[in-house]
Amino acid sequence: MALTPKLEIRQSQQLVMTPQLMQAIKLLQLSSLDLVSYVENELESNPFLERAEEEYPSSGEGNEAPSLDAGEAASTPSDDEGAGDWMESQLETNPGEIASRMDADLQNVFPDDNGTPQTVDPSVQKGEQWQPPSNGAISSGDYNLEAFVAADVSLKDFLVEQMSLVVTSAADQLIAKDLIDSLDDSGYLYIDEAETAERLGIEPEHLDRIIKALQALEPSGVFARSLNECLAIQLREKDRFDPAMEKLVENIDLLAKYDMASLKRLCEVDDEDLTEMIYEIKALNPKPGSSFGSEAVQPVVPDAIVRPGNDGGWVVELNSETLPRVLVNQSYYSEISTSAKSDGDLAYFTDCIQTANWLVKSLDQRAKTILKVASEIVRQQDGFLTYGVQHLRPMNLKTIADAISMHESTVSRVTSNKYIATPRGIFELKYFFSSSINATEGGDALSGEAVRYKIKQLIDNEDPKAILSDDTLVKLLKEDGVDIARRTVAKYREAMKIPSSVQRRREKKAKS
Repeated sequence: MALTPKLEIRQSQQLVMTPQLMQAIKLLQLSSLDLVSYVENELESNPFLERAEEEYPSSGEGNEAPSLDAGEAASTPSDDEGAGDWMESQLETNPGEIASRMDADLQNVFPDDNGTPQTVDPSVQKGEQWQPPSNGAISSGDYNLEAFVAADVSLKDFLVEQMSLVVTSAADQLIAKDLIDSLDDSGYLYIDEAETAERLGIEPEHLDRIIKALQALEPSGVFARSLNECLAIQLREKDRFDPAMEKLVENIDLLAKYDMASLKRLCEVDDEDLTEMIYEIKALNPKPGSSFGSEAVQPVVPDAIVRPGNDGGWVVELNSETLPRVLVNQSYYSEISTSAKSDGDLAYFTDCIQTANWLVKSLDQRAKTILKVASEIVRQQDGFLTYGVQHLRPMNLKTIADAISMHESTVSRVTSNKYIATPRGIFELKYFFSSSINATEGGDALSGEAVRYKIKQLIDNEDPKAILSDDTLVKLLKEDGVDIARRTVAKYREAMKIPSSVQRRREKKAKS
């Protein structure tokens, strides 16, 4: 076969990911907090973007700011002028007249003024904002109350303050600081001691001595290398680490399983002593460092809100608090683009205005897409909103995508890290998507979340003398119309962190 060059014309279609399309996709999957951060960065870098802030408090159902008509605006200057004339005519400025009326020397009444009355600043007469003097007790800058709030003391700072009490050598203090930096948030020291000793250039025995010395610091239990050691440190400080307690701490996993028979045999104690020892263990702190430097829990802000409608249905609306408000300053672009000194400046201005326009358009499209997806989810899950989780329908991304004529990937991005406030609480949009569980005798399929709810209800209401096994749960669910396998029941139970029937029997027996 001969190889010869030739020209051909072919027609094909392909998806080109333009920067604008990539930006729209990125905005779609951002959470509300990430979106605010992204928009703030754009506001700082793009000169044609500005924040749309309401200068007046909203009023009325339309949330429109009150406006001033031409008559009201025209009367304002004359009022200011009248105020200035009144002040000039009414204020006394002659020191002799003031002293004569007060029957006292002005220097005795106002010693700081030296008997000389202060003149009124014209800016005050004209209604301008007055700024306090910079040389006085009050600063002319912004008064930030947060600057006077004491910062939270971190665990590491707290330990560094105590370190010199147990470690005196300067070299050992450097090693101690390295160990303090290796602590996790709970106060545990999870390190490879041999590797750390080699890195610090000391013997492993030397490192162990420093760790033992640091374990005497507060809070009690820090620098422990395991839960057993953490509990042992706290018990030694209370002088309660006797041989029986030592056996209990070494076999703490049996306590988690409520295997009281094995614990009594290992600790060689009776029921009363074992119960007392368990109460002492429960009074200890398994995470001694958790009380330091804890971050404030940020509440979940819903992206959409569902409320009952007047017609008996549901009304879905976007949460305006999560929507960034930005505007494109076209007039500023027109002003400076005409005065561009070079082609590079003009290209930069053009790129910025295009980016600004695309950002505003992408934000608007993102809001409309979220509202569209949330409305369809509410329509599909009307039973959940009306009757509860047991009426949650099985649903997948394709169901919503086909209903609103969108791609599944778009629906997936919209429902990631987005929340909706309903009369039954705040839920992530992903919550409403669950697998389908077949029903017996050809009934309607149930969602996996509804089946989990049924399993939890059965376990919560079980008789302590007749604990339900997984096989029994399968039988009860089939009687209730749910066709489910035993392994699926076990998987759902473990996902809800519900222990097995054997462990539940031990727990309820111990509590009784």
